[in-house]
Amino acid sequence: MNILLVDDSRTMRIMQKHALTPLGSVTFFEATDGVEAMKVIAAHPAGFELIMVDWNMPNMNGLELITKIRETDRKTPIIMVTTEGDKSKVMNAIQAGVSSFVVKPFSAEALLGKAQQVLAKSKAA
Repeated sequence: MNILLVDDSRTMRIMQKHALTPLGSVTFFEATDGVEAMKVIAAHPAGFELIMVDWNMPNMNGLELITKIRETDRKTPIIMVTTEGDKSKVMNAIQAGVSSFVVKPFSAEALLGKAQQVLAKSKAA
């Protein structure tokens, strides 16, 4: 399973990898912002089973990245990992095509559970 982690914090990407390792045979790809993520996506035409995106990043934020991804890919599950809890921002992200949210700080169990839930829903579709 290929998972793309997009976050400008190296520590956050390490925490996500640790939390998601129980999913099984996972290959992690990383990007530090939306611009880099688009390059990683272009370099992997087979795609990803899951993309995790931070909201606040330099160059291209998470909302802009989700909008770009959804221009060509409506299926890949995307989880927004963010400190943003404002209802209007959540609605904007849902309209852009995010599959689910995890609010920072999060526990490893909460992140894993959310990923399992989104992946199960994606496979059922």
